[in-house]
Amino acid sequence: MIFKAAIFDLDGTLIDSLEDLADSANAALAKHGFGSHPAIAYKKFVGNGVRQLIKRAAPAGTAEEEIDSILADYREIYNKNYVNKTRPYARIPEMLAMLEKLGIKMAVCSNKPHEPTAEIVEKVLGSGYFQVVFGEREGIPRKPDPAALAEAAAVMGVEPSEAIYLGDSGGDMVAAVRAGMYAAGALWGFREREELEAGGSQVLFEDPLQMVEFIRLHNFKE
Repeated sequence: MIFKAAIFDLDGTLIDSLEDLADSANAALAKHGFGSHPAIAYKKFVGNGVRQLIKRAAPAGTAEEEIDSILADYREIYNKNYVNKTRPYARIPEMLAMLEKLGIKMAVCSNKPHEPTAEIVEKVLGSGYFQVVFGEREGIPRKPDPAALAEAAAVMGVEPSEAIYLGDSGGDMVAAVRAGMYAAGALWGFREREELEAGGSQVLFEDPLQMVEFIRLHNFKE
């Protein structure tokens, strides 16, 4: 097996955005008289799009109309504060630089809305590494649907079987498997090993540089 491309989830995989997500969601909840959650609780709230994040953070039984209002407040707050505390995980910049030197094409596919996805990649990681950056876009279903992953592979000119997808949730693993890509789990992210394995992960990495070595071993076997 030769890998020609690597596709990445964003939050919980390339960047640790948990505190900015939590701060913004808690501020939006407070505007509606609801209590806040510790940042660690948001590890379970994220992963299926921003509306689902707000539904999970809001009290059970909150009316859909109020969810809409909280979501609007969240978007306004987050769009002004999404790089306050967000940083790459340790050794992510080194991983990206090493993969680039190996000639690996790279893309980001996130369920985060597209505009902040693109801006965060630019400001936190630098867009020069990536041939494709996709956030949530109208008409394109969110992961675990494989549509965005398949589109990213097509734009990069590679077959899905030539791509490895790295994510930190069970939904990421399901999307990779459905897309026909190699499913790799990031154990430093928001979710646990058991969820990644249940989603169909084929390999789990404890450190980003393990992914570089994994690709090197597959691509440069003697």
